Amino acid sequence: MARIAVIGAGMGAMAAAARLAVAGHRVTVYERSATFGGAVGTFAREGFTFDTGPGLLHLPAVYRDLFVKTGREPLESCVELTQVDPAGRHLFDDGTDVSLPNASRAGVVAALDAALGPGAGERWGEFLGRARDAWDRSRRPLLEEPLWADRQVLGRDPYPALRQRRLLRTRQAQTLAEVGAWELADPRLAALLDACALTYGLDPRRAPASAALLPYMEQTFGSWYALGGMRALARAVYERCLARAVDFVFDAEVTGVLEEDGRAAGVLLASGGPIRADLVVAGAGASGLGPLEPWRDGGVRPVDGATGRFTVLLALRGARPQGTVHRTVVHSPDPAAEARAVFEEGPVGRPTVTVLRPDDPTTRPDEAHEAVTLTATVPAQGGWADRARCERWADRLVDAACRAVPDLRERLLWREVITPDGTGPVCPPALAGAGGRFLRPSNTTRLPGLYLAGGWAHPGGGLAHAGMSGALVAGLIVEGEGFRGSQ
Repeated sequence: MARIAVIGAGMGAMAAAARLAVAGHRVTVYERSATFGGAVGTFAREGFTFDTGPGLLHLPAVYRDLFVKTGREPLESCVELTQVDPAGRHLFDDGTDVSLPNASRAGVVAALDAALGPGAGERWGEFLGRARDAWDRSRRPLLEEPLWADRQVLGRDPYPALRQRRLLRTRQAQTLAEVGAWELADPRLAALLDACALTYGLDPRRAPASAALLPYMEQTFGSWYALGGMRALARAVYERCLARAVDFVFDAEVTGVLEEDGRAAGVLLASGGPIRADLVVAGAGASGLGPLEPWRDGGVRPVDGATGRFTVLLALRGARPQGTVHRTVVHSPDPAAEARAVFEEGPVGRPTVTVLRPDDPTTRPDEAHEAVTLTATVPAQGGWADRARCERWADRLVDAACRAVPDLRERLLWREVITPDGTGPVCPPALAGAGGRFLRPSNTTRLPGLYLAGGWAHPGGGLAHAGMSGALVAGLIVEGEGFRGSQ
């Protein structure tokens, strides 16, 4: 039995902690804040409760596997998960309004044909077929196995882009934006791709074509909501850790990793002396990479945290109308200009706004009220300390949301604004292609006994990916360097 110190109580770190405790190790988690969950946060006021991080779960099998491997109680006995259907309603600037069913490729094709015109659904369906090929080719080495030493395998793009005659020569799409423009041949279909990439913190103009597996993953495995918000999922993982005798120390900031005889020997705390351990698992985010920098994997750069989420929480009087769609995306009139603004020039005038309206009684004081969350992707460093600027930006999101909630202004009781300064940067998932530039640092480090888990390590950000990283770290510790992932 080893003593294992875990830095941070994010989803990936807790997923690793629970698995390691079940394997017989003595695990202690040191979290600098007063609570668990990392980016999966919550905000409560006057009977209203809102998620401040991810609003939906994709690939629930990751957490089902965690609960199966760490106890008798399955995930669904600890969290009430429901499929969101339709998966989303999309509103475009030209007036197009389309709702896409959850986890139904045929239904999505039919809906797009009906709303965008004959042939649109077929083009989208053929695109998803190519995205499925990319998923099949890269799933194991990209998501289910530790990062290979020979990363050139993942440096090649697995997406089978169509060969097209462009500018007097045959070319294939190299980026997600080119896939949308060249293969989908409809600006609204391209906007679906752009919006998906932005949600994950990716620039569609630079993200490799393999990013196509993100919408494929969502439309194949579905979108899921946890009753009580996604914070309920974080609480379930935390409670599973407690049930498996994982210790948590909150308000404990780790400032460094203790090194002895060329290997990790514990952690250094801001308050108090060193804490000795046989192994260290670092689940801290980008801001926590500093003390780990001397030992970080030298082959892959950490994510620079270019984007964040600007969030507006709305408390509304009046009941949520029956049949209201859980998620509505109000698309920017100019997605290309939005990408330039987010990644180069600063916030765009009319961003893509996601409107979440969960049918969840735990999010509101009673049936005569409704909790609504608005989010947009913005630069992480956007001068968000300027309160007046933030309020103007919140007005932009509300203006867009009025298309999805026409009586929003008349029903508004109060709003709360949360900027990237409060939630931190968005960590994108790892992607194959582009010579490996979109991979994340390995779960192992150059310091024996020190491992990395969570969204800032392989296989990258997102609820599902963070859970995968925890499984990989636990496998590497329990089974050793020969561990090759789940079979």
